[in-house]
Amino acid sequence: MPLAPLCRTESPQELLSQVATVVATIADRETRQNTAAYTEILAGLRFEKDLIRQLLSEDMMQESVIYQDILQKGKQQEAFSLCTSLLSERFGDVDESIYQKVQALQTDKLESLCRALLRISGMDDLIAWLEQNTSS
Repeated sequence: MPLAPLCRTESPQELLSQVATVVATIADRETRQNTAAYTEILAGLRFEKDLIRQLLSEDMMQESVIYQDILQKGKQQEAFSLCTSLLSERFGDVDESIYQKVQALQTDKLESLCRALLRISGMDDLIAWLEQNTSS
């Protein structure tokens, strides 16, 4: 079912409507949510966001583990980008090994690092913070 939106059609609205109807009939909640998420992701390769949202239940997709994983990865990337911007602003050129350690941090640790950068006064403090927070 998730591949259906990739089919060539003269009526994309009708195709997506049929897919949405079939997805809505899937009895198992988790399977239905994941199928909706897969379908929306693939439909996004061909169709406008408004058409997809009109025909496929956004609520169903948002509960999907796939959707949640995509959101989490997006949050982690945003936190990493903010941290690297703050590091560059604060210390100028930062060694690549520092960036690699920062990139390995989970989202909550990245957020903690952003807050810690308000108190970190030098590169030694930064290295100590990273060593303390990457060993766990």
